[in-house]
Amino acid sequence: MIQLVYASRPLGFDAAILSCILVQARAFNAKHDLTGALICRNDLYLQLIEGPQDTVTSLYERIKQDDRHANIIELVRRPVQFRLFPAWAMRDDPVQSWMWSREDVAAGRVENAGVDEVLAVFVRLANKKPTVVTQTVPE
Repeated sequence: MIQLVYASRPLGFDAAILSCILVQARAFNAKHDLTGALICRNDLYLQLIEGPQDTVTSLYERIKQDDRHANIIELVRRPVQFRLFPAWAMRDDPVQSWMWSREDVAAGRVENAGVDEVLAVFVRLANKKPTVVTQTVPE
């Protein structure tokens, strides 16, 4: 089993595109024994995918051809014995203030981040309780 982390710049980022990506990813990942997380905002996708090596590699090749991404760069590829997101076909989270600033991203900080720095982002997310969104219903 491996973990792969990549970063990319979203093209045409909005809530509808993100929702579509998440629906597709969750269905595909559940079917193919993949788990992981997608951290997103309008200037950055940062995704960790974990599972069987051949399946992760094949999915990453498909992602590199996806026109919703630009400037895709592989940041981490490593063998692992345990999953960081075992219960998540694809966890999602908007990038919080503890991540790199927009200026950092523009200056290339993500591409130059070390493995430990990149993985620390996902460890923090894995340890964070998911936000429960409540929706008020008009009366």
